[in-house]
Formats: sequence, structure tokens, C-alpha cells
Amino acid sequence: MPGALTEILRDRIVQSGPMPFRDFMDAALYHPEHGYYSSGRAGIGRGGDYFTSVSTGPLFGTLLAQQFAEMWERLGEPGEFTIVEQGAHRGDFARDALAALRANSPACFAAARYCIVEPSGALRSAQGGTLRGFNVRWFPTLDALPAFAGVHFSNELPDAFPVHAVLWDGDGWRETHVGFADGHFIFADFPITSAPLHAALAKLPAVPSGYRTEINLAALAWIDSLAAKLTNGFALVIDYGFPRAEYYRPERTVGTLTGYAEHRRVDDLLAAPGETDLTAHVDFTALAERAVAAGLRVRGFTDQHHFIVALGALHFPAAIADTPASQRELRAFKTLMHPQMMGRSFHVLCLEKGGVSPAPLTGFRFAREAGQVLGLPREANPKITPSS
Repeated sequence: MPGALTEILRDRIVQSGPMPFRDFMDAALYHPEHGYYSSGRAGIGRGGDYFTSVSTGPLFGTLLAQQFAEMWERLGEPGEFTIVEQGAHRGDFARDALAALRANSPACFAAARYCIVEPSGALRSAQGGTLRGFNVRWFPTLDALPAFAGVHFSNELPDAFPVHAVLWDGDGWRETHVGFADGHFIFADFPITSAPLHAALAKLPAVPSGYRTEINLAALAWIDSLAAKLTNGFALVIDYGFPRAEYYRPERTVGTLTGYAEHRRVDDLLAAPGETDLTAHVDFTALAERAVAAGLRVRGFTDQHHFIVALGALHFPAAIADTPASQRELRAFKTLMHPQMMGRSFHVLCLEKGGVSPAPLTGFRFAREAGQVLGLPREANPKITPSS
């Protein structure tokens, strides 16, 4: 039996014709009742569809709490320090980070005002249960959030924004739509009519005929909204992705668009909308360019391996105790930074606004110069700070 969302999308296509894949992905993930994320169906961890850094245990939140506390210090230890998390799932990261701040940085914890941007009622309810005992505020959208000074944090957020799927046919770019025929959703390519999509595609390098990839315009709009809300402080974006030159290598002919269910890749991305996680890697160069245009500065860019190793050097003693708790924490650390696991596929981008100390943040102590890695022209952001 087809799911409710399958029937809704099928009827829409039958009545109005094929829809851009971007609209199909948006409905599959965020339909108010049947979307994979908005319904609360998304499963993380061993019993879900995929693992995240938060799945490894509280260490990820503990290490990031160290970075938040340092950011608070760089801002002059204000009496009110707002931490905004977006993409909080069930609230595990917030619980871990707040618990670590309370234990290790009590002055920062006292100043912290934790806010979660969450449109899903089901997830807000789950987060409230996880965060019982902590003072947290919720906002349905980033636009509803008041302007703030502090840090905006996200882990695996832009990869879940709906993307435009595109094809270079040798003569020009075409946008991939979703149609319906013979009882199945199908892909179909049509001429591009969107001016913003044309503008984004003009920045890509030359690619061979038949090349398929993705453009995440939603991530650029998100950066605009974030820049408008942040008055003084930082934005920390962690996700899997690449700088533009790596993302659009000529040999990456099928792009990065992927579906996951029960820790396995899904062959047919259109088969079960609302029941499968759909995701695409992040073009970090595009995010950085948009951030600079919106008045932010790039303060650091590195892979998660180097970021976690830098923070871990402050957390772990020279000799680690041979206790079950210490060994669990060490295993989690190895998972977070291991090059063959999360360490090299995930990257960390730090943006900054306002009068913040120019000294490098600890998490970027082993990073290369951010603008050079991202391929940003020096004149586009003259205040890019070397991270090493």
C-alpha cells in the first residue's frame, strides 16, 4: 500500500505536472504531517537510519561546550550569552553541552541562554523531555528568533535542506523534476527557469556531458537569515561536504544526493517519500561566499578530525584512567576524529560578526588558512583570519 505522502505527491503531479526535485525533497522531509523529519520519524543511532556525532555519546557535546565557553570569553564574558541550536533532533546535544558547561564552566553556564529553532511540534515535545531541568526557549523558525549575541550552532543541518538536482547535457544545464508514470515516480529533466539557480550554476567549473549534481539554494537563504539575526558572535556549522573545487570535480558525475534507511543506502530515492532520509553534501565555499556577502567573516575551516583533536587535547589528561567510563569516552573520541569514519568526511566552518578578538579559536588550532582552502579571493574577505 502506498503511503499517505506518496498519494499526496502523486495527485499533485497528476493535476499539475512534474515538480522540481527540490519540491519533492522538501515534501518528503518536511511535510507537516508525513515528512521524514517533521513527523518525528527520523531515527538516529543504532536503532535508526543513520549515526551522527551525537550518537557516539556525551563527548561531542562536552567538547563543543569547551568551544562555546571560549567564544563567551572572546566576547568579553557577557552577562547574557545566547546559544542557538538548529537541527537539535531530540535534544541530546543540548543536554550534553549544557551539562558540560554547568560542570566545567559555571560562569558561562550562568550567562547562557539556550534557544532551539524547531518547526516540528513532535520534535519540540521530545526535546522538552530530554531537556527537563534546563532553561531552554523554542522558536519555530530562524526568522522568529530575536536578534542575539553569542553563537549559532548546527550539526548536520544544511545537508538536509531541499536541493535542486541538475544535469549538464553538453549544451546547457537542465533541472531535474519528478513525474509519475506506470505507478511510479520518475525523474525527468526540463529547462531551467530560475534566475538564482542559473547564477549559482555559473560559478561551477567545466564538467562533462551527462554530469549530474545538486545546488543548495536553501542553504544560501539560511545564511542570509542567520547573518541578519547575529549581532555579535559566531556561527559554527558542522556537516559533511567539500569546498567547491572538490565538490564539483569532473569525475563526480552522479553528484552526492543519497537516501538512507536502516543504515543502508536506498537505491530508489523516489520510492518511499516521508520514510527515507534524503540528503546531499554541503558546498562550503558557497556558504562562505554568501556569509561574506551578508557581512560575516570566515574565522576557520577544517575537517572534524583536526577540530576534535584540537579540542580533545584540552579535555583528556596525559594518562587516561583504565575505567569503563574513561574507555567509553576514548572510543567515542576515536570515532569522532577517525579519518575513516567521521573525521575527514565532516567539516567545520566558523563564521563571525562584530568586534570579536582576532585570536584563533582552539578548535581551529591545527587548521589551514580558511580562505585558501575554500578558494575565496583575498579581496572578497580581507579579514579572514589564518587558523594556524
